[in-house]
Amino acid sequence: MLLSDSAPTAPAATHAIDVTVENFQKEVAEKSLSTPVLLDFWASLCGPCKQLGPILEKLAAEYNGAFVLAKVDVDAQKELAAYFQIRSVPTVYLVKGGQPVDGFPGALPEGQLRQFLSQHGIEPAAPPAASETAPPTPAEEVQRLRAAAAAAPKDDGIQLDLALALARIGETAEAKALIDALPANLGADERARGAGILIANADRLRDAPDRAALAARVEAAPDDLTARHLLGLRLLGDGEHAAALDQFLEMLRRNRDFDGGLPRRALIEAFGILPDAALISDYRRKMAALLF
Repeated sequence: MLLSDSAPTAPAATHAIDVTVENFQKEVAEKSLSTPVLLDFWASLCGPCKQLGPILEKLAAEYNGAFVLAKVDVDAQKELAAYFQIRSVPTVYLVKGGQPVDGFPGALPEGQLRQFLSQHGIEPAAPPAASETAPPTPAEEVQRLRAAAAAAPKDDGIQLDLALALARIGETAEAKALIDALPANLGADERARGAGILIANADRLRDAPDRAALAARVEAAPDDLTARHLLGLRLLGDGEHAAALDQFLEMLRRNRDFDGGLPRRALIEAFGILPDAALISDYRRKMAALLF
């Protein structure tokens, strides 16, 4: 069995996620109780993965949540690769009801992928109806969560939501205090990981030059990848997400091994905190084109 008797969780708004040992139970095993999960085992040096990955991401977006695409980097997640006895990549498994029910090795063309999904009753879902009201601002979300936390002070999930919301608006000290007060088993939760990335980014920028100075440094010395990384973090904090990802991609293009693989880490960390699934999918493809 892949899972315990945990209750199913609602499908995430994003239809493609990166899976690790830490989040496998929640994002694959539990999620598959309510939504089929397509596990894509891939590797950075795999040519066929470059062909299959973008097609799977395209279908995940097109199917509007009819299935979740869960991507597993076999080089980084050796334990999961061993558990599923992965002998070659790409290899794809379909997980439904907490169990793998079918799969295939290699890169199938788009038509055969659609047929595979259809055989298992997976058809494109209608896009969600547009909201008639504007979404809350980050500050309004913090206010809402403060009220919810006050009403249910023992609800660790709400405390974690509040920590992430605080980190998003730059209140990193309070966010860190909330996370530190939570049970240790919540440290691997995606919200804690996201807040941790935002807090770490704030720490990196604490004594860094301002955005204009960093941009000038990058223009004068395009191979100054430290300045380029800090500029990307500044842009990320200012909400200019595509521009930030462009800086991280350029780092990857110039020197993928810089500072122990920082360019790839910067992209993956950004993917973990950005809300725009289409933007993430687009830049994930761009990253793959540089890596493969």
